[in-house]
Amino acid sequence: MRGIAVALICGLMAVAPTWAGSLPALKEAYDGDFLIGAAFSDHHLDDTDPENRKELEVMGRAFNCVTPENLMKWDSLQPEEGRFEFGRADTFMAFAEREGLGVVGHVLVWHSQTPDWVFQDAAGQPVSRDVLIQRLRTHIHTVVGRYKGRITYWDVVNEAVLTREVVDETLPKDEDGNPQTVREAYWRESQWRTIIGDDYIELAFRFAHEADPHARLIYNDYNMIFKSKADFVADMVRGLRANGVAIHGVGMQGHWHLNYPSMDELQGSIGIFSSAGVKVSLTELDIGVLPLVDDYRGADISVNAELQDQLNPYRDGAPAEVLERQAQKYRSIFEVLLKNRDVVERVTFWGLSDRISWRNDWPMRGRTDYPLLFDRQCLPKPAYYSLHELGEGPRP
Repeated sequence: MRGIAVALICGLMAVAPTWAGSLPALKEAYDGDFLIGAAFSDHHLDDTDPENRKELEVMGRAFNCVTPENLMKWDSLQPEEGRFEFGRADTFMAFAEREGLGVVGHVLVWHSQTPDWVFQDAAGQPVSRDVLIQRLRTHIHTVVGRYKGRITYWDVVNEAVLTREVVDETLPKDEDGNPQTVREAYWRESQWRTIIGDDYIELAFRFAHEADPHARLIYNDYNMIFKSKADFVADMVRGLRANGVAIHGVGMQGHWHLNYPSMDELQGSIGIFSSAGVKVSLTELDIGVLPLVDDYRGADISVNAELQDQLNPYRDGAPAEVLERQAQKYRSIFEVLLKNRDVVERVTFWGLSDRISWRNDWPMRGRTDYPLLFDRQCLPKPAYYSLHELGEGPRP
């Protein structure tokens, strides 16, 4: 894929119009409420694939903003120190600008998909705090500076906070005499934090703001429906803003399921972030329909379970009743978002069609999942029409 020329997508949207021209557009149904976006996959760079061409046409028709899944992550843009590779990202930008789509840059600082060299010296030993700060500044200024004025939002820091269950001795034991647990949030021990310290987050936001003072800067994370994590992140936001740091929003990843979250959880988290004085985006929305693996509700890409037939029940297609449940789940989420449209500024689906969703290989490689609004033929599913109908209706 690295060898694909920038020109590949230049003629993508010049193809003869297809059925997508008559597709009711979500961006129009929610105009004036919040932006409606989708994620652009690496696969979409290949315009020789007719399926990719179809999906890109649908993307331009249905949505008004777009996020690159991997094309702007550190390992894609600077695989070796000082060697920046912008060809694929520039191709993506050309498509987005041709279609008039707002762009979300994803992501500047993350513990994953960052090359080892970033944290090591020539001997393979950890670099000093000063060296890593300089590398951080150089990368952010180079990347954000290249697209200054062209990218509306940046996911500056991604997934810096974790949660765990801990025993709370202050609570009475349950009816079986077992101690009760609560979920607490804590900092992820990434190499960023180990080498630089807690202020690596502040530094990242300061560098991004220096590079483009007009870009809207976001902190992005999963499991933000847990109150403990939402409170933790909201306190972090308050602290940054009190120090004069530009942080404009919180991105709630939405890698969710038919069974969760509850709408009370979603409403509670939106309220917590609103009270911290920032806008909220739903940044990576998809609704899985397959059985959960060990009841895991997170989105840690390192989770990898062995394929099991009983956890992959819909190889030949999801039953209609499952797709109807999914449509209702999406609709319930959007009903909450509409009630909070003064706080919510964007919703981005993490992909366009079930064909290339990351959930087909996570947390169990080789499954057949159905988490998005379009099926494997890029035809709209019940969830798409349900959301469009809701968007066309009266506002709460």
